[in-house]
Amino acid sequence: MAITVVGASAWHWTQTWLDAPGPHNTEIIAELPKGTSLAGIAERLRNAGVIKRPMLFRAFAMATDDARRLKAGEYAFPPAASMRMILRQITLGAVLQHRITIAEGLTTSEILALIAATEPLSGNLPAAPPEGSLLPETYNFPRGESRAAMIARMQTARTALLAQAWENRMPHLPLATPEAAVILASIVEKETSIAAERPLVAGVFYNRLRIGMALQSDPTVVYARDKGMPNNKPISRKDIAIDSPFNTYNQPGLPPAPITNPGRAALLAVLHPAATDALYFAADGSGGHAFAASLKEHNKNVAKLRAREKAKRNYSPEQ
Repeated sequence: MAITVVGASAWHWTQTWLDAPGPHNTEIIAELPKGTSLAGIAERLRNAGVIKRPMLFRAFAMATDDARRLKAGEYAFPPAASMRMILRQITLGAVLQHRITIAEGLTTSEILALIAATEPLSGNLPAAPPEGSLLPETYNFPRGESRAAMIARMQTARTALLAQAWENRMPHLPLATPEAAVILASIVEKETSIAAERPLVAGVFYNRLRIGMALQSDPTVVYARDKGMPNNKPISRKDIAIDSPFNTYNQPGLPPAPITNPGRAALLAVLHPAATDALYFAADGSGGHAFAASLKEHNKNVAKLRAREKAKRNYSPEQ
């Protein structure tokens, strides 16, 4: 009877220690390398300040058979996490997730530069994927994921989105292939950052395509000039005359490939354009665009913009 009482008491105190709050009052990040033994894991946790009693941690892991299910990785342990919570987190492999955000409209070279500079990723960059094949999104990943794997995830996400969006597209669009939708979406992406305008801009370009009018998109000229590399220099009359299949001022129809990596919204806007009779659009000076159905109306909008810009240049605040 005495032995039973002692055993029950020991079990009670074991449970108390296992469920007691940990010694840390802030989040602690600890890395458990692959191949580390149970004893090594317990010591690392103690050295990091996550647990106080490595022997108890080891004993409980062995008693519950969790010792064989511990997973390597980088972990973020919440403040005051108990040993039971910590052991469960490691057996589940609930590793710390890092994040990389790829903005819509970046070229492939710009995306590769971001991936190369993201330290938790590992390995070398693979060969550059085609322009327009990567989906701009926010991606979570564990420390050590390879850069090649990250790029492959972006390509897989783009492929899945395009397949679904193409299947659900509006009928009678003047596009022969899903790839043509990506090309047009890449142009729409660079023409406006205002979500409500994207379907309208797509509608304008469709109107031009239907009547055989050149798209006359400035971003395609920029791409023809800079080959997808970052450059904030405004285009000139000389640039508009560049002999390139990407220059939609002197080449009919769509360019041969995307000029950037369009986001989800731009792609959906192209496959669900707004109904409009507009053939032109011009910046309105406030971040958006003014749309026009005739060249005469368009020229008026351009004149308004120039007058507004001139007024700003001549404005002198009172001292």
